[in-house]
Amino acid sequence: MKLQKFTDIDFPNYFQLVNNEQVMEMITERSIQFGEAKKDYQELLENNSIASNFGSFKILDVISNEFIGLAKLEIKDKDSNEAEIGYMILPQYWGKGIGSAVAKELLEMAVAQTSINKLNAIIDPKNLASRKILINNGFVSKEFIDFDGLPGELLEFKI
Repeated sequence: MKLQKFTDIDFPNYFQLVNNEQVMEMITERSIQFGEAKKDYQELLENNSIASNFGSFKILDVISNEFIGLAKLEIKDKDSNEAEIGYMILPQYWGKGIGSAVAKELLEMAVAQTSINKLNAIIDPKNLASRKILINNGFVSKEFIDFDGLPGELLEFKI
């Protein structure tokens, strides 16, 4: 797999992901409809412009260039010393080790940035697969939180 930043022309891939009920079940507990997805995508593109090494990336098959999902290493502003990692993968690619590979790649990208000293990940507490991936990569559970009205677990990795 390879990671490439989302651009203006990639909305169809993004929408395919966020409009999928299975993908979104443990993220928003609902699929995202077109209008909301368009708004969210504009925010994603704005965040992508903050810094070249941070933002949201397409996960692509290295050989076929087929779209697999989204990986994010997101900062809030140029002066951030912490970032959030996350990923969403289309169901046909689940159970193939892609989540583990993406988490490892994002971790390596973050460690390479001298400005970042902490990574956060927020997951649904029922998402045992993502929790296992994060724990196996050195993340530690910090707290259970209400995240926009949904249950969340905050995990942290100190660099």
